Amino acid sequence: MNPIFSTLPTTVFEAMSSLAREFGAINLGQGFPDDPGPEDVRIRAAEALRDGFNQYPSMMGLPVLRRAIADHYARHQGLDLEAESEVMVTSGATEALAAALLGLIAPGDEVIVLEPAYDAYLPLIRQAGGIPRIVRLTPPDFGLDEAALRAAFSERTRAIVLNNPLNPTATIFPDTDLALLARLCVEHEVIAICDEVWEHLVFDGRRHTPLMGLPGMRGRTVKIGSAGKIFSLTGWKVGFVMASPPLLRVVAKAHQFLAFTTPPNLQEGVAYGLGKADAYFVGMRRAYARSRDRLAAGLRDLGIAVLPSQATYFLNIDVAPLGFADDAAFCEALVREHGVAAIPVSAFYSQDPVRNVVRLCFAKSNATLDAALDRLAGLARKAA
Repeated sequence: MNPIFSTLPTTVFEAMSSLAREFGAINLGQGFPDDPGPEDVRIRAAEALRDGFNQYPSMMGLPVLRRAIADHYARHQGLDLEAESEVMVTSGATEALAAALLGLIAPGDEVIVLEPAYDAYLPLIRQAGGIPRIVRLTPPDFGLDEAALRAAFSERTRAIVLNNPLNPTATIFPDTDLALLARLCVEHEVIAICDEVWEHLVFDGRRHTPLMGLPGMRGRTVKIGSAGKIFSLTGWKVGFVMASPPLLRVVAKAHQFLAFTTPPNLQEGVAYGLGKADAYFVGMRRAYARSRDRLAAGLRDLGIAVLPSQATYFLNIDVAPLGFADDAAFCEALVREHGVAAIPVSAFYSQDPVRNVVRLCFAKSNATLDAALDRLAGLARKAA
């Protein structure tokens, strides 16, 4: 058996969801909305399934979707992408990450990872023969420490993986951090693999800054996006890869032996959705911000410390004042005794984890959030 995968534990997401099912808990652990997503986008995909071409589409993605991706990022982020040579469609962002890491990493290459990190990064880097170099981020702002970041670079550094906005912290790297990252990538001739799936889910008037747009980064960035996150259709698994032709050609060669292609009707639906008016994206952000504020206000009313949430579907709480020194123990007690499932942020660290922070998903209906708060009231009374 492959030791990289055979020795992996069950993911914390599956473990907590299993406990949620067992105890009839409200699941604020896994990050997916509890509504069906925009109806017009779903109708367009359904029409394409019924009336369209349902055989193998192009490995690189339907031309209509690749053009829509290029137009979308020109309009929303000011990026000038050539649809035919710099855009590829994948079966989700995780497949895009796998293709990028397997295509661009050679055995012995070092890859910088900022932790807490999405749990797919390290196994994929190791499967490619890469050696992870961890830079640890800490609450409450989870910002970069320049000295620690500089120390992670060496003559063997091939790539850095950047998740911005950052899951699970719900934070956005400030422009000063992004500028530092860009300077170091240029200085050390390093590729940036940018997991930017949360780019549209930013709140309070903020705008996403793509690393690809910074000086020196256009030809050394692999930018990854997700239709599932943009349209709250996480089960569709339609991802995007954008990179200069020399990088994209190599990533595409890995992609052809992973998923190869993506259902054409979903591609048609996404192509339609990416052309929606700005009002859709503004309204979507406002709706999620209202849900965030509803959950955050309810938690604060219960005396629970809430960390800032600038983006994503998540907000985090500090469980130390509740008498818990271990976030995993807190999450297990929460689901078993109070019927709410959450995710310990320590699960996103491979070494020296932060152990007092727990992630909750607010991408739920008001009724679901209110029911969860009612159950959390019992926890707050117990801790008082």
